[in-house]
Amino acid sequence: MPPHTVDGIVTRAALAGGVIGLVVGLVRGLTVYPPTAWAAGFEIGIPAAIAGAIIGVGIAGLRSALRRVRARIR
Repeated sequence: MPPHTVDGIVTRAALAGGVIGLVVGLVRGLTVYPPTAWAAGFEIGIPAAIAGAIIGVGIAGLRSALRRVRARIR
C-alpha cells in the first residue's frame, strides 16, 4: 500500500466532512421547511467540508511528525 500524501489525507477528510454535513443539512432542512432543504444542505455542508480539511491538515501533520520521529530513533 503506498504511503498517504498530505493532499490525499486532506482531500478525503474534506470530502467526508462535506458529505456528512450535506446529508445532515438536508435532513434538517427537510424536517424544518422542505422547499429550502437544499440550501440547508449547503449551509451545513460547506462549513463541515472546511472543518474536515482543517482536521485533515492536523492528521497529516501528525503523521508526518511521527514519521520523522520514528526515522530519527532508528
